[in-house]
Amino acid sequence: METAPGETRVAATPETVRKFLSMGCEVLIEQEAGLASGFSDQDYKSVGAELIAKGDPKAWSNVDLLLCLQAPNSASLNRLKAGALLVGLLAPYSNDSLAKSLQSRKISAIALELLPRISRAQSADALSSQANIAGYKAVLVAASALDRYFPMLMTAAGTVQPARVVILGAGVAGLQAVATARRLGAVVYVSDIRPAVKEQVESLGARFIEPPELDNAPNESGGYAKQASEAFLNSQREQLSDQLSEADVAICTAQVPGKAAPRLINDEMLNRMRPGAVVIDLAVAQGGNCSGTKSGTTIIREGVKLIGASDLPCTLPNHASALYSRNLVALLEPFIKDGELKLNVEDELIAGCLISENGDLRFSDLLTPTGMN
Repeated sequence: METAPGETRVAATPETVRKFLSMGCEVLIEQEAGLASGFSDQDYKSVGAELIAKGDPKAWSNVDLLLCLQAPNSASLNRLKAGALLVGLLAPYSNDSLAKSLQSRKISAIALELLPRISRAQSADALSSQANIAGYKAVLVAASALDRYFPMLMTAAGTVQPARVVILGAGVAGLQAVATARRLGAVVYVSDIRPAVKEQVESLGARFIEPPELDNAPNESGGYAKQASEAFLNSQREQLSDQLSEADVAICTAQVPGKAAPRLINDEMLNRMRPGAVVIDLAVAQGGNCSGTKSGTTIIREGVKLIGASDLPCTLPNHASALYSRNLVALLEPFIKDGELKLNVEDELIAGCLISENGDLRFSDLLTPTGMN
């Protein structure tokens, strides 16, 4: 069972338990671990999992592989035996308490955030599967909070114009937000620092806001957007200010791995937004794309609703868990034979995301308070 506050997802569903069992593994599930995701203890028991009490020290001390969403707390990790493997979204750029536990207990760990963005990794890409959910739900939250319709409506009382939505960032979350907002009938504009995403944006029926033309304009590295310079961001803010002044909704999705989220909407830009407009900030946990947003909180700023939406996948835990658990199976299945896990640390997938090997930390810029700057 997950220990992080507000975490409703589970790392194994009855479907993936059955898959691990078919590989010869023995699967232990803590009681009520899947309840918040819509999976009962009986669901797990019926496919062959063994139910254990929450935090059972004997069971924890015998496991070879621990699957999780977020990193367990130190007390839980200290129950694991040396050589056990931890796999999950471990927040590796700033989790110094995790580093200490991995070292002291000689635990291996895979951080799914670091999975290389290559074709082989697509089926195991947990960031993408969860970002898809976040982008979809962000639009529904915005539509619920907005004081207007999303679609154009022609009624006996006159015509209602469609909502105008501006999406910042055309990654997985941003593109799903585009698709969802278009399905609801909104007019959608998209801003991204990478000109190469224009075709994807327009294929979904949105209008692409061309990035500023500067010599140092960023592109991408390893499938992720590079961090932009302050000069570029200043030019982008000037460009976006006019767009936001006419927007009903802004959805912020821009993040850079290991770095604070770029500040794309400042106070002056918010001052130009109309009362009743809504800003959804998916990057709030990394510092936020929008000035003034707070994680898990809605703030009314001069009539504009600022919504810090840091955990939207947890609001759809059934499908979020189903997709995430399939990501885990896709990553680990090639390394399990007859119930025995043998990681190949030279494999490019594992080499990129294995942050600890039997307690030896493999990347100097990870798992320290200074890892994010």
